Amino acid sequence: MSFSNEIKSELAKLQPKRKCCQLAEASAIIHMDGSLHILGNERFALDISTENAAVARLLYKYLTGSFSLKVESIIRRSVLHKSNNYLIRVPYQDGISQALNELGIIDDHMVVVPGILPRITKKDCCNVSYLRGAFLGGGSVSSPKVNYHFELTTDNVKFAHDLQTLINRTGLRARINDRKKNLAVYMKDSEEILDFLARIGAYNALLKWEDERVIKEIRAQVNRLVNCDTANLNKAINAASAQIDDIGIIKSKIGIAKLPVSLQEFAGVRVEYPYVSLRELGELFNPPLSKSAVYHRARRISQLAKSLIKVSR
Repeated sequence: MSFSNEIKSELAKLQPKRKCCQLAEASAIIHMDGSLHILGNERFALDISTENAAVARLLYKYLTGSFSLKVESIIRRSVLHKSNNYLIRVPYQDGISQALNELGIIDDHMVVVPGILPRITKKDCCNVSYLRGAFLGGGSVSSPKVNYHFELTTDNVKFAHDLQTLINRTGLRARINDRKKNLAVYMKDSEEILDFLARIGAYNALLKWEDERVIKEIRAQVNRLVNCDTANLNKAINAASAQIDDIGIIKSKIGIAKLPVSLQEFAGVRVEYPYVSLRELGELFNPPLSKSAVYHRARRISQLAKSLIKVSR
């Protein structure tokens, strides 16, 4: 089961107690997953399709319990994706128009509502329930092992902007990405995704997300430190190799004995310990030298070697 489906299965068990919140949640699911069939003369039928069994059961309960509608539940097997698709079908019947109106799918004039009716999300509790239903219907969250991405997907421009407004009302910052065939209301900030999951009640998913995020960030930090140490080690080795080459040039051109005592001492220690850093090299002198003092001697050796090469040319 994907991380998103785990969250949906958790959320589907919450079932808010207030009738207004149940309406808001069901309304969002229908807006995200539903297809309204207009049969003429204010006659409607409704199909809602979802790949999550828990979401299908929840919506079935809302439609049959809150509105006493006759609902057909159909399970369709996808051979291509090797998964089930659950179709909730509400045929035309007495009471369906009233139910659709209460759910904010059609307005008081029996006209289809393209976005979200303000009365459905007027209360803060209903706003949260609506966002929970929107996620149940068409939301996804990537596993933090991969990246940080949350989105609600719809093909309705007005509805996408209304969803963005609802999310922003909670203090979060959602954006919209137009993908030609549909629109994605999305967030990529990990803290905001965690905040959203907490608001809609996905606490188990939140804890799992946080655990995986911490592990990911620790691994990234370790990798950065390892890469930094490796780079520093390579740099130290390359510098030491250049210093040994310079010492070899001086030895072949004029001899180490012609150098000042301080540089003779440096040459002897460097040749004996070819792969230690300048800081570690300084600790081998008697008395020990600072890193800057050792670097100064190494630079003098390098300058002398370069001058000898120029003279020989």
